[in-house]
Amino acid sequence: MKPGKKTAAFLKTALSLVILLSLVLCNISPASANPPENTNGTAATQTGVSILAKAAVLIENNSGRILFEKEKDTELIPASITKIMTLLLIFEALHNKKITLKDSVPTSEYASSMGGSQVFLEPGETQTVDTMIKCISIASANDAAVAMAEYISGSETEFVQKMNEKAKELGMVHTSFKNCNGLDDSIKSGHYSSAYDVALMSRELITKYPEISNYSTVWMDEITHTTKKGSTQFGLTNTNKLIRTYNGITGLKTGSTSKAKYCLSATAERGGVSLTAVIMAAPDPKERFAEAAALLDYGFSNCTNYSEKTSKMHIKPQKIINGIKDKINVAATRNFSYTLCGNETSDKIEKKIMFKEHIKAPVKKGDEIGNIVYILNGKEIDKIPITASEDVKEAGYTTYFQRLLKRLLMA
Repeated sequence: MKPGKKTAAFLKTALSLVILLSLVLCNISPASANPPENTNGTAATQTGVSILAKAAVLIENNSGRILFEKEKDTELIPASITKIMTLLLIFEALHNKKITLKDSVPTSEYASSMGGSQVFLEPGETQTVDTMIKCISIASANDAAVAMAEYISGSETEFVQKMNEKAKELGMVHTSFKNCNGLDDSIKSGHYSSAYDVALMSRELITKYPEISNYSTVWMDEITHTTKKGSTQFGLTNTNKLIRTYNGITGLKTGSTSKAKYCLSATAERGGVSLTAVIMAAPDPKERFAEAAALLDYGFSNCTNYSEKTSKMHIKPQKIINGIKDKINVAATRNFSYTLCGNETSDKIEKKIMFKEHIKAPVKKGDEIGNIVYILNGKEIDKIPITASEDVKEAGYTTYFQRLLKRLLMA
């Protein structure tokens, strides 16, 4: 090598060392100087979460905001996380008093014939609604799911129609149900969902009917089979391992078949922050739990709850037209609660109290006459109704005469 080439090689080596040193001093590794991107185009370093599953999503349940996504709208086989919708309709029927927890639910030949995960209900056997929910939530029982579908709607076909109607209502545009349990499903058959759609129905279930956690967080339980053969005990073991290991877990449902791989919708709450993490088509069962936990950890580390008691706010009585009183007392209907994520801070939240331009009598207690509007970064994040705290009747001739007389006496 000639002297000139030696000098060039030395300078090249020195320059490489200088670049490497500058990266270290700036706390940037060569590998992260150009961060890899996830399939959704989001830099992996933004969350520090690596997802091997085909699709995943993390949402904040209070507002429904997406905190992490990977192939969130890809239509995949949902397996037993289908039962989240089944449970949602069961709790809706309970709420509407169409059924009660003590109702006896019969098992048909068809329901009894279900394979896969089951509790081996026999034809003609009855169990209470409460027990059936246990079987579905804890043991992911296909036979119990079909028995409940038949009990509520008369047939699984009619129940599945309601499932699809509810999916449409919730904005689940990448979902189609063909059965109530996710057994033997396929994209070709028309039974599919997406990670985001699963998150939507999970959010609806856990926020509207939080009592589902009384079932979905039970590790082990048992039921009693009572048939012509006598009574036998049958043990139930939860398929969601996170309920034993994750702090704040509230549910919700696992699912797996050879075609769907391993799926999970995990819900958790800490300090007023409620999250849903959905994993679909993970390569193995341990991976789905690890990835769901990692997403939840990310959410809790980046979100905090901010709340305000509206009862402590001084909202002045409002003028009322043509009433037996000149003013009406008012109050907000609920407290304010919002989950701050990322760089959001509570000091940036603006608040506006707004009333109807003209409040005319008669007004009944509970009538909405205004709102407290909360705004963050120019976007409305909540609107709390302000209602009348009392009845105010419309003024008659007697009222006007008394007012006139009072003014004359005062004059």
